[in-house]
Amino acid sequence: MNQSLPLPKYHQIYLVLCEQLQEGKFDAGLPGELALMQQFAVARVTVRRALSQMAEEGLIKREPGRGTRPLRSDGADKLGKSGYASHSGGQQARLTGLLENLVTMGLRTSVKVLSVQHLKAPKDVGDKLQLANGSMVQKAERVRSTREGPVSLITTWVPESIAHGFGRRELSQKPILVLLEEAGVIVGRAEQTISARLADVEMARHLDVPVGSALLAVRRLIYDDQERPVQWLLGLYRPDRYEYQMQLSRVGSIDAQIWVDKELSANFH
Repeated sequence: MNQSLPLPKYHQIYLVLCEQLQEGKFDAGLPGELALMQQFAVARVTVRRALSQMAEEGLIKREPGRGTRPLRSDGADKLGKSGYASHSGGQQARLTGLLENLVTMGLRTSVKVLSVQHLKAPKDVGDKLQLANGSMVQKAERVRSTREGPVSLITTWVPESIAHGFGRRELSQKPILVLLEEAGVIVGRAEQTISARLADVEMARHLDVPVGSALLAVRRLIYDDQERPVQWLLGLYRPDRYEYQMQLSRVGSIDAQIWVDKELSANFH
């Protein structure tokens, strides 16, 4: 566990398990106490306290001799993604918009493709991409790095009808937005949400951070120029290696002033 976090160990475990529960990782039941003790390197009393808190909130049910099962999942829509803090000597790209930002970052970092699969779209992914039940998608997992080390763990889902022209080799060489355009997609706009989450064991391993470390979580839906969703992305970022910057201006009358973004920049090192 991350000793520097101002959170008790049991609460760090509670937060990580809640995130995994939302992502549907425990549909077949939660790991046993011994497995969780080994995973988080903590004592049984710490694991039990985390599970007790989840049970008290109605997230799980603990049945002696039958294990622990989830009672409900609030879905993954609570999560979002992207991030890193700039330091002296870091590179800065001044961009005209989010999509240019993403392509520029992709061209100035290296990527390792962890896996590429072709499978039936999970329900939440199919809903986001507006696909018929049982439609096929390409799921790709990649780690993007700078010279200082890993920056992000990215998972993307693209409809099979679009992704059939590129695979592991192409994903290791070009940003996926470039591959989409080479496949005939005219990228129009993106919807993005950003929030925070704690790293579980797999995330920690790929991003080289302690389990329980805070990450920036980004969920992004890309549309083409005909307002058809063409890519759904889940990104986990180390907040010490990347950040988005926006300049906001107030517009409107004094009764209805709002903030609008004037500029985007991406800092990474």
